[in-house]
Amino acid sequence: MIWGPAPSEGAGARLFTIAPGLPFVDALAAGILDRVGSDPLALSQVTVLLPTVRAVRSLREAFLRLSNGKPILLPRLSPLGDVDTDEVVFTQGGTDLPEAVPALRRQLLLARLVMRAPDLAATPAQAVRLGGELAGLLDEVQTEGCRFEDLARLVPDDYARHWQVTLRFLEIITQHWPALLEDEGGVDPARERELRLKALADTWRANPPPGPVIAAGSTGSIPATADLLAVVAALPQGAVVLPGLDLGCDEATWQDLDEAHPQYGLKRLLERLAVARADVHPWPLPAALPDSLATRRSPPARARLIAEALRPAGTTEAWQDLHASPLAAEADAGLAGLSRLDAATPQEEAGAIALMMREVLETPGRTAALVTPDRDLARRVALALKRWDIAVNDSAGQPLTQSAVGSYLRLLADWAAEPSPLALLALLKHPLAAGGQSPAFFRAHVRDLERAVLRGPRPADGFDGLRLALMGAEPRRFDAHGDPDAHRARLIAFVDGLEEILRALLAAMGGTGKTLAAWLDLHARTAEALATSDGQPGAERLWRLDDGEAAAKFVDDLQDAGHDFPELGGPDYAAVISALMVGRAVRPRYGLHPRLYILGLLEARLQQFDVMILGGLNEGTWPPQPKADPWLSRPMRQRFGLPTPERHLGQTAHDFAQACGAATVVLTRSERVEGTPTVPSRWLLRLDTVLKALGRPHAFSTGMGRWAVWGEAMDAPTAVRPCPPPEPQPPVAARPRRLSVTQVETWMRDPYALYARHVLRLEALDPLDADPGAADRGTMIHDALDAFIKANPGTLLPVDAVDQLLRFGRQAFAPYRGQPSLETFWWPRFERIAHWFVALERDRRAGGIQPLLTEARGSLTLETAYKPFEIVAKADRIDRHADGSIALIDYKTGTPPRAREVELGFAPQLPLEAAIALAGGFGVRAPVVEQLAFWRLTGGEPAGQVVALKLDPARLAAEAVEGLRQLIDLFDTESTPYRSQPRPGMAPRYSDYLHLARVAEWSVGDGGEV
Repeated sequence: MIWGPAPSEGAGARLFTIAPGLPFVDALAAGILDRVGSDPLALSQVTVLLPTVRAVRSLREAFLRLSNGKPILLPRLSPLGDVDTDEVVFTQGGTDLPEAVPALRRQLLLARLVMRAPDLAATPAQAVRLGGELAGLLDEVQTEGCRFEDLARLVPDDYARHWQVTLRFLEIITQHWPALLEDEGGVDPARERELRLKALADTWRANPPPGPVIAAGSTGSIPATADLLAVVAALPQGAVVLPGLDLGCDEATWQDLDEAHPQYGLKRLLERLAVARADVHPWPLPAALPDSLATRRSPPARARLIAEALRPAGTTEAWQDLHASPLAAEADAGLAGLSRLDAATPQEEAGAIALMMREVLETPGRTAALVTPDRDLARRVALALKRWDIAVNDSAGQPLTQSAVGSYLRLLADWAAEPSPLALLALLKHPLAAGGQSPAFFRAHVRDLERAVLRGPRPADGFDGLRLALMGAEPRRFDAHGDPDAHRARLIAFVDGLEEILRALLAAMGGTGKTLAAWLDLHARTAEALATSDGQPGAERLWRLDDGEAAAKFVDDLQDAGHDFPELGGPDYAAVISALMVGRAVRPRYGLHPRLYILGLLEARLQQFDVMILGGLNEGTWPPQPKADPWLSRPMRQRFGLPTPERHLGQTAHDFAQACGAATVVLTRSERVEGTPTVPSRWLLRLDTVLKALGRPHAFSTGMGRWAVWGEAMDAPTAVRPCPPPEPQPPVAARPRRLSVTQVETWMRDPYALYARHVLRLEALDPLDADPGAADRGTMIHDALDAFIKANPGTLLPVDAVDQLLRFGRQAFAPYRGQPSLETFWWPRFERIAHWFVALERDRRAGGIQPLLTEARGSLTLETAYKPFEIVAKADRIDRHADGSIALIDYKTGTPPRAREVELGFAPQLPLEAAIALAGGFGVRAPVVEQLAFWRLTGGEPAGQVVALKLDPARLAAEAVEGLRQLIDLFDTESTPYRSQPRPGMAPRYSDYLHLARVAEWSVGDGGEV
């Protein structure tokens, strides 16, 4: 069976091409069916080689489409990288080809070599990552047919010393790796593929197969593949079908092609095959095109327009005459079906793409695909499609590290390596964690544990630290559950149960090293135990879904690959397992939509759909930014024979040109990414330039912006009303009748915060794993000073008073030991405070002023028309003067209020404490309050400062009580609302309830800025 025209005399090869405007696999299938005729067995005698597994699947589906659903015997389909070698083995007398070393096994073997070399990797995890990089270098070198023996000539003496060091490092693969590979009895995957393809080529050269052989869709970028293509093209019934060879390109342009051009790879292949471009013919198609070809093909003018936009840089002067060229007359035809969308942000771009794909489903049988190398964009689109319950077929799948089971295994290993409370909380909040209980009951316990001890400053590591924190937690942490002591005991029992489950893994992490297989076994058993619920065993919950199967296969493969890996300590194991998980993907097998796809550049080759969306067309994304080679510089790569970044750029340009051949194509990009302006892809810029030269500068302005507008409209509210300030008016019976003096200040400055705290009973949660805040630092300093004063009530202070105060300080700071901000910033400040405080205390006591009370609690009840109202206070310090009068002192680690604020009543703390003292509310007789003072304790320069109010304390106390009575009477009227910040100039510096009051929405100034 002869495929198409015979080769020209002397050519010795039969080559064809399928134009970009035709769906490649449908055209290939149609041509094959047209040649085999009506014989139902003839098709099964054909062998078709394709570049990828996905291309094989697509060709199979194309045959089914063309057969109208009738059963047929398909050709023998095989990807070039995985051709069947049974025939090779048989014809070579039963000699097996060497097998490739599995990827994980090879990475670990290389990591062992890295670990043995001095000063290459500080940790086993670094060695594993370097092993992966070395494996990539091995594959690249062997794919290109280079020899490692040539590395030595790459580093002359005038090169940087860094490259000399690199060359010594690469001795791992030039000297040590071959021997280790021989011990394994295998070869590198790239070498195995080369041997397999070479053996197949030799077999077919000596014994041509009886049936037709077609190699289609490959550009021959791999030398071994190119050699096989040469053999196939020379077979009596062989044919090579190239993707998108430009037969219309003028000879001058063809000769001027550079590596970045989309046709450069095909030109190199033709040169390797010694075939002239004139000897390549269009793939013959049937006279009556099937519907799958007729409806999906684009006009030939589209291919000419894209080819013109991507012409070599050295010939772009031809654009000056485009307005008078034949392309000008057919530009409109070339633009038909080609659109462009410039979205403002990646989120907007993803929303518009999702809408386009959703719209395709309105037409039965219609298909769409997003083609992009931008994985962030792909994930955004997949997430946006879920609003319509559409699970899109994403060829890249989901990284195992981001899957439910993969993240669970990583969280468990990371916590065990560093058992901090925050890491434990992340593990326990994972949906797979159940601890032998029902998942809902378990999560409720975790939330209670979080509120009780994990919010705010970090407790000590380990389960002992959790128990200690629970024992010392304030009763208010358990108020929501009735009896605080009973709930405290339940949480301690919960922690005990967790420790029982996790004890073995935690103990192993702190013990001696284990083999990788032993770690994996312990890790898996612990993960299963923690995942066990009251209704399902952990193994069933953990390994049953797609991500569980992928994780289980990873564990099994790693156990086989790492049986002789050196022993690892616990933290090293956690880092190694995370490093080895990278690159593993989870691909769901069921539940994906059959007509929508998200494809990477490799997967999209040879694929066409009714709507092709080429997304992420920004410079650095498509085309991708060239990866930095960790081993060889650019000149060294060229001298060694490895591909330059431009060759990869040419391949991505070919992908772009091929994808633009679909009937309906949408080119999308985002103008800003993470707030940074982007540069359009060079191919978009070239298209803009060509269209401008053709007199159509706005040809892409086809209303594509409507998709972004519709996407935004989907999330826009039906009506937007101005948000007024909140003015809640709860019943008087629900309003508070007991406040502290500091809460009275809040009442004056921000009544809404008081309403949220005491009427709604809302209390802000502390941040997780927080550094001690201003309140915590103030409490620690207050506690230290209080302990010091109580230990020294007499007239004289001991000689070692400063040392004694520092000891009390260390006790007060002890619960927060390990916090970097305290040890490096606040403790030195406290030391300065201690010296200042002791000096001041000596002077005061020498002057007859004695401490009377510290941390004194007192109250004052005011009779009102509705009900009595109680004011409570805790005075930091009350001193007695020699004449019997007292001074009220408030320690401030922050900025004290100004005297004007005190006088106006917006800082009533000390005046109200004076009123309580004058009424005997602190339990001592106080006929006269002599002084009100703030002691500012900053630890800076100066370390402290006495800020005494030069106001009459008695008058301030009387005015504060009178003002408070008026405030009580006002809010005892039900029509009085609790407004948020009624006087903006007197608003509090900080409030936990600003977001609840929606201050940012209604407090917009004249300039429109919040």
